[in-house]
Amino acid sequence: MKMIIAVVQDKDSHRLLNELVENNFGTTKLASTGGFLKSGNTTFMIGTEDERVEKAIQIIKQNCQSRSQLVSPVSPMGGNAESYVPYPVEIQVGGATIFVLPVENFLQF
Repeated sequence: MKMIIAVVQDKDSHRLLNELVENNFGTTKLASTGGFLKSGNTTFMIGTEDERVEKAIQIIKQNCQSRSQLVSPVSPMGGNAESYVPYPVEIQVGGATIFVLPVENFLQF
């Protein structure tokens, strides 16, 4: 048995949850916050049999696409902030970060 932890952008979470449920994956959905953009993410914890791990990863990949987004950089903490001009920067957001962990023991009451 494996535990899949998938961190996805909030925009993708509803569609992903529907697909996971449709394919009979039990999942727990948690609200989380990313460190870089400090924006909302969703973390899914999916417990599944070893032979279904690739199917779960395929579903995540199909439903969590990366996209470009413009962000304004945060002003510098030190130095001369008066000369700082915050030009928007284009970055890639979305997609998924996936961890697959072995499960030593699984109990359900």
